[in-house]
Amino acid sequence: MAAIGASDLLVARSCDCDWPADLAARVPSLTRPRTELSGASDDIDAHVREHGRDLYELDADALIALRPDVILTQDLCDVCSVHLETVERVARKCATPPRIVSLNPNSIWDVLDDCLRVGESVGREADARDATARLRDRLWTAFDAVTPFVDGPRVLVLEWLDPLFVAAHWTPELIERCGGRAVLGEAGKPSRAFTPEEIAAASPDAVLIAPCGMTVERAKPEVERLMQSAWWRALPFGGALPITHRAATHWTSNHVVLLDGTASFSRPGPRLVDLAEWMAGWMRG
Repeated sequence: MAAIGASDLLVARSCDCDWPADLAARVPSLTRPRTELSGASDDIDAHVREHGRDLYELDADALIALRPDVILTQDLCDVCSVHLETVERVARKCATPPRIVSLNPNSIWDVLDDCLRVGESVGREADARDATARLRDRLWTAFDAVTPFVDGPRVLVLEWLDPLFVAAHWTPELIERCGGRAVLGEAGKPSRAFTPEEIAAASPDAVLIAPCGMTVERAKPEVERLMQSAWWRALPFGGALPITHRAATHWTSNHVVLLDGTASFSRPGPRLVDLAEWMAGWMRG
């Protein structure tokens, strides 16, 4: 909504819709997690497996009182938001049921198409076309800087640390378009867990660590423990120290990069274009 210039139409958001930060500070949140998920990756994973879809609650009374015309939501990931069925149930209680637009992209091109869908749903088609054209231009500028005549690094992206989840959906295509070769993740498919042995056998040239929903500071202690694992230290770059994405240089000298998962790979929105611009530069040094 912000990218297509329609933020003035927002009356509420989810607790995870926190960017742009200044906009999120002004727009009230109608969702909240039922419990604070602030432990280690394995603890959070156990909690998610136990509680399944019941991780977030929606303030139904507040939503009904706001009388929205459109609700933008997603059911790509049950863990990341109020479930679509809950949204639909609350929407039916509104005096005039709002239109529900559920966004479920599996590629970077789907994300751009979603900008157009959002624009159509809120009556800002022209603005959405202009914004999408700008995002597409930035993407192709990043992709065109990649030489097709040199094999890039074999890159693995970890989006969770315990268990070890390798990022999929839009991530493998972004890696390939930015000049790398994706390891283990399958484009257009859900992310899934791999064993340490499978990752070691795949022998990536570089690993980007971007735990879903975690900042760099929060992820650092877990990454430090991960890098002490015997299987990790057996990798060709097992002794390499991680760097943040802002300090990244060339992949041959910096094999491990720790990124903010929330701001990079996890969320299928306009910031994926920011990621592509950084990653294309990182691949070529």
